Amino acid sequence: MPFALGYPAATRHMSSAVKTSSLTGAPTIPVLICALAIFLLSAMDVAMKVLVIAVGVYNTVLWRSMLATLVACAGWSAGPRSLPTVPVLGLHALRAVIVGIVILCFFWGLARLPLAEAIGLSFIAPLFALFLAALLLGERIRRQAIWASMAGIAGVVIIMAGQFGRASYSQDAVLGTAAVLVSTVFYAYNLVLARQQALLAKPIEIMFFQNLAIAIILGLAAPWLAVALPANLWLPLAGVTALSLIGQFLMSWSYARAEAQYLIPTEYSAFIWAVALGWLIFDEAVTWTTLAGACLIIAGCLIAMRANPKLAEPIEATI
Repeated sequence: MPFALGYPAATRHMSSAVKTSSLTGAPTIPVLICALAIFLLSAMDVAMKVLVIAVGVYNTVLWRSMLATLVACAGWSAGPRSLPTVPVLGLHALRAVIVGIVILCFFWGLARLPLAEAIGLSFIAPLFALFLAALLLGERIRRQAIWASMAGIAGVVIIMAGQFGRASYSQDAVLGTAAVLVSTVFYAYNLVLARQQALLAKPIEIMFFQNLAIAIILGLAAPWLAVALPANLWLPLAGVTALSLIGQFLMSWSYARAEAQYLIPTEYSAFIWAVALGWLIFDEAVTWTTLAGACLIIAGCLIAMRANPKLAEPIEATI
């Protein structure tokens, strides 16, 4: 997470996608840059999984948020800036709480599931977002959204059925699945908030205040839960932060120069990277149920893209 982030976790400047009216045909360079961003964010997922297994999800996210805050603060301070108003600060804080829940749940589940399975499940978030947009923003639910949701739910059922059918079935894997699905529900709400936030603040401001708020919130439990990060894990943590920030920057660059309809399908290459990196790094085999379920979920998201391109986006971008 696709966690992203990367959500881990700034957001794309969603309103920037409208700047492409002068483009004709499929924009090759932005598509390639977007594909590179997805690869970097997929590599971030691998590094996050290593860190979560080593020191737990709380300490991984706490230290990453602190490091990302320092980097984002430097970027925000270097350019023209102004302090956000109180209502905008409130929106930053609200979204930070939601993103914090997304990150904690997603990476807790990722540590207990094969990488491909977790990423495949995370793709259902845009389908939840379509219905939340109708509920919270008054947007009309189109017929495509109904078909998309049916395909996505069928994909989740197939993946979960594959878990129960395994000889090595474990309760830990089921809890991991539940955590990833909870993260997708909150991420769907995060997408709705991001649409409001992108109209009020620049990406670097969002990145700084969001990471700062997450670090402050998690820091409240530090006296009881925080542990010093071992020296050999600082380099992976720096790598996670760099991959996340570079991936998010490249994603924003792409969406500022090409329409979402060209870029969104590229983002589902994250599943291919999850399969390859999960096998290479963690020796994780991919079952046919995971492949079939992920294909159905991705098909549902591509259908949803026609219903509302701004919400038909996977979890990778924000975590």
